[in-house]
Amino acid sequence: MPLIAAAVAVVVAIIVLIVLFKMVWRVAEPNEALIISGLGARSKPIDGLDSLGFKIITGKGTSVLPGFQVARRLRLDSRAANLEVNCVTQQGIPVKVRGVVIYKVGDDFVSIANAARRFLEQQGSMDGAIHELFTGHLRSIIGNLTVEDLILNRERLTSETRSSAADEMSKLGLVVDSLQIQEIDDETDYIANLGRPHAARVAAAARIAEAERDQEATQREQEAMRENAAVIRDTEIKKAEYEGQVSQAAQQARQEVILKETRNAELEAERTEKRLESEVRKPADARAYEQVKLAEAAREQRIAQAQAAATEIQLKAQREAEATRLLGEAQADATRQKGLAEAEAIKARADALARNTDAVIAQQLAEQWPQIVEAGAQVFGNVDNMVVLNGAEGIEDMLAKALTLGGTGLGVARQLLAGMNGSNGQNGTAPANAQIPTVPVEVPTEK
Repeated sequence: MPLIAAAVAVVVAIIVLIVLFKMVWRVAEPNEALIISGLGARSKPIDGLDSLGFKIITGKGTSVLPGFQVARRLRLDSRAANLEVNCVTQQGIPVKVRGVVIYKVGDDFVSIANAARRFLEQQGSMDGAIHELFTGHLRSIIGNLTVEDLILNRERLTSETRSSAADEMSKLGLVVDSLQIQEIDDETDYIANLGRPHAARVAAAARIAEAERDQEATQREQEAMRENAAVIRDTEIKKAEYEGQVSQAAQQARQEVILKETRNAELEAERTEKRLESEVRKPADARAYEQVKLAEAAREQRIAQAQAAATEIQLKAQREAEATRLLGEAQADATRQKGLAEAEAIKARADALARNTDAVIAQQLAEQWPQIVEAGAQVFGNVDNMVVLNGAEGIEDMLAKALTLGGTGLGVARQLLAGMNGSNGQNGTAPANAQIPTVPVEVPTEK
């Protein structure tokens, strides 16, 4: 319980402190100034003013002792006061001027102090004070100006008014942000009459200008019509040209289409030709080339074979010629050797015959007996009829007789020897072509 009571006491004390702080502490807003008066509310001396009996706070906070000090707020934002003043100009023409003044309390401490002393409890009366202040200055200034000055040079009016009221505004702690003269009216229509000559001149100038503009407009209309006609003509010409160009373009397009189709046909023909060339001509050329090459190869082979055969025949002929030559030489040599041998044999026979004729003849007869028998048989070549009486013995006896009859056998032997030895019938011998005389012989035969 004591702890709770202590906590409650602390909370109460904090709340009391917060409340007291809220009651004591005051903060000045950006558009206001705090004017604090009372016990101990003194500010430092300000240039142009003696020590104030109050304190000015702007843009910050300060403590205010309740019951001893009082804090009041002075607005520093802009205010507007409408002006409506009846004046008389230098020309004696009454005019009514309406305008507006935008003002505020100055931001410096001097202006705030002056405004606080005059308007702190009467801030709503500022507009009336400003209105009366500027009304007096406007009347005095407009009394020295003409209506023309008011109309043509309002900046002069506003500048002189602000300059004449600046000192009084400073004493009030106020500054003028803007002064605008909105309207100037007169009851005598002076301003309206003042503008009529000018308005007439302006109206005349306007009518002249309008007539000139009408004339110029008419001329311009005529020129425009001519230009329109020229434009229409040019348009028609251009249109015709464009139509011709369009027609020419269409014709060119048709020609281009025809050319393109022709080109496509040519390309198609080229493709067909290339396809035929690749599919037909080249294979045919390849086959023809193959046939030509095969024929050339066959021809070359035949030529090679013919050349080989000719070479072989030539070589064979050469070999045969060489063999024939060798054979001929051999035959010639053999013939020569044979002739030499025969000559030697003949010479030997001749020598032997000369020495022993009967022995040589007997030898020759033995060697040439078949020819001798053949020659003896020729005796019977002319016999038409032969009668053999005693058979074989009779034939043998007849042959023996035929061979020896009348020395015929010895003559035949000599002829044969002479023929074999190449004798010409000299030395008592018959020539080689001697005919053996045939003798008809009748041979008895058995019956």
